[in-house]
Amino acid sequence: MIRRTLPAVFALLFSSSLLAGQQTLFSFVRPAAVVNVVTEDASLPQYNAEQTAEGEVLRRVVFNPVQRPTLRLSPQTGAWDWSAATALTLRLQSGMDWPLTVDVTVLSSNGQTLTSRIDLPAGPAQTVLVPLVASSPSSQGMRAGPPMPWTHEGQRWILTSSSGELDLKQVVSVSLSMNKPNVAQSLLIERVGIQDDDQLQKAVYTGLIDAYGQSTRSRWPEKIVNDDQLKAGAAREQQHLKGWLAERSQLPRDKFGGVSSGPSFDAKGFFRTEKRDGRWYLVTPEGHPFYSLGVNTVAADGGRTYVAGREAMFSALPQAGEPLAQFFGEGNNNDGNGSSSGRNFNQGRWFDFYAANLERSHGKACTPAAATSAAAAVECPAPALDHQRWQGHTLDRLQAWGFNTLGNWSDPALGQANRLPYTLPLSIGGDYTSISTGVDWWGRMPDPFDPRFAMATERAVAIAARDHRDDPWLIGYFADNELAWAAPGDDPKARYALAYGTLRLTTDVPAKRAFLKQLRDKYRNQAGLSKAWGIDLPAWELMEDPGFEPPLPSAEHPEIEADFKHFQKVFAQTYFKTISDSLKWHAPNHLLLGGRFAVSTPEAVAACAEFCDVLSFNFYTPKPQDGYDFSQLNALDKPVLVSEFQFGSRDRGPFWPGPMEVAREEGRGPAYDAFVKAALSEPSIVGVHWFQYLDQPASGRLLDGENGHFGLVGITDVPFQGFVDSVRKSNLQAQEQIAKAPIAEKAAKAQ
Repeated sequence: MIRRTLPAVFALLFSSSLLAGQQTLFSFVRPAAVVNVVTEDASLPQYNAEQTAEGEVLRRVVFNPVQRPTLRLSPQTGAWDWSAATALTLRLQSGMDWPLTVDVTVLSSNGQTLTSRIDLPAGPAQTVLVPLVASSPSSQGMRAGPPMPWTHEGQRWILTSSSGELDLKQVVSVSLSMNKPNVAQSLLIERVGIQDDDQLQKAVYTGLIDAYGQSTRSRWPEKIVNDDQLKAGAAREQQHLKGWLAERSQLPRDKFGGVSSGPSFDAKGFFRTEKRDGRWYLVTPEGHPFYSLGVNTVAADGGRTYVAGREAMFSALPQAGEPLAQFFGEGNNNDGNGSSSGRNFNQGRWFDFYAANLERSHGKACTPAAATSAAAAVECPAPALDHQRWQGHTLDRLQAWGFNTLGNWSDPALGQANRLPYTLPLSIGGDYTSISTGVDWWGRMPDPFDPRFAMATERAVAIAARDHRDDPWLIGYFADNELAWAAPGDDPKARYALAYGTLRLTTDVPAKRAFLKQLRDKYRNQAGLSKAWGIDLPAWELMEDPGFEPPLPSAEHPEIEADFKHFQKVFAQTYFKTISDSLKWHAPNHLLLGGRFAVSTPEAVAACAEFCDVLSFNFYTPKPQDGYDFSQLNALDKPVLVSEFQFGSRDRGPFWPGPMEVAREEGRGPAYDAFVKAALSEPSIVGVHWFQYLDQPASGRLLDGENGHFGLVGITDVPFQGFVDSVRKSNLQAQEQIAKAPIAEKAAKAQ
């Protein structure tokens, strides 16, 4: 590592300000005062600054292609007092023809740090604001913030997130670094400063959402500007759907959407699975192959977003007494789970933009405000969402677009229309004990050894099955969703987080008692355990204490890992068997569709295969095979359902593209097609379910502030037609392939 300290000089100027409240601390182009500059695997190759194509004068810094090249600035003596400042400001430009990622670290004398990541686009210089108190879009109630750079009062700004904590009275350095650049990267820098007010940070989120729930910061083809445009688009779409539905009626399908031109199976009156010629199938009640092409969260309540405390974010909320004011409501999603950690604005008053837009599109022209007499007013009640119209229209869309399944969390009334097969979640809740594996995004792991868990399961399954026991349109039930079977990461404490989390608890937790019994049955006493684990355990009772921390697995002591695996296996078997036994009693005709794994362990997946009819995974990957080793799944010999997948972009309003981002809207269709084709090539996969029907509100959904663009339709109920066209084509081709699959496989074998 090359480390250089330069007697570089910079100006200390308090009058050079682009905005009121901004103070320039260091100028790289007008030197006047001595400041310490340290470069580590970086350099300032030219003594003078240079003029950019835009006429701006900046100084070049070159970051070499090593682990962590760094430029560090510090006061010549003592520390800076930034106690009156709100943000660090940097005037930067990429010196390359491509974007750069720059990491910022601010250090105070007590060792505390504040960090930030700058995604610096190619092009002209930007002024970057790094909040000096930890801040992120989550603190504004949403998963992702508005697009940057942002032009404000003629200048381009980037507001970043920051994390950590500082003693602002004792700031001792500011570092700019890059993480393992592949080639030497040039950054152009003009000044470093501080901002002593938060007016610009507030302005970023002021007036961010328009009357339709759309972002005000960008334009896109489907963006709505008035009610007439909404109504006209709805009328055009209706004609489009009629043509597609007419074509669908001519396809060889049974009433459940099974491919009647494909191979035939025994008709047993309910959905089931069968393996034939090396391929797994879902089979309809009428005995036809069924490749489940589903959509998650097909519901009319997905447009709700909290407005309480951040009313300035919304440019045109309805006023009291106005017709659309009926779509306000109250909620509380401050549930203490990892999904709500660090999130503000997660309770209080919300507004349902989607429902309001449905009213704008399809509501009656007459409103109380338009009434000319008391009698007329009685005939023109305040608007209410027409659920029956919405349900019919939504089912028309899904069938016209080639889907055949209502995925998880969809409006139950849609399934009762006998038009599309549906799935249901089992919502198991109760006062049973639970175990933390670390992140606990949707909550802690239920303790299946607790008798109260079995009681809660029995109650939840009985309720879920009560009205569906004999319904042939119900495919089956999901056991749960994305339980924290492990913690994120590859280290042993993540892999065996369930075992570690259990042993840290007290012995009044049934899972810990079960784990201790397992160890005592195997080792008999503390001496046997001490030898096997390579620890000194003077008394068995020490393991019963809360906070007990077992050793890490090691090659010298393989029994540690073996014991962890065995406990996690029995844990998972107990969990899935409890649900399976209850479902067999209350809903013997329907499938148990697995646990919708996100983070999993081999023990959990194997137990799911043992007791469930189908394994289900939420894959946020380019293709299913990137999400799991299918050679391991094939060894379990169970059908697999992809219960979630998604592709999103940032160019249609909502600020978050989701876990799987494509560069632009036009890339979503090809990504969908590639995923479906890859799924079809895997003989164990029996279907794929898209997440989700509707774009999330740009200002964040109620549950956790997610604000993603991955819907088939936007918050205005306008379909993303290019994407929908592509999805429909892929779905129809998938059904055709399923009809031909056995013939193709037999032909291949014959060769």
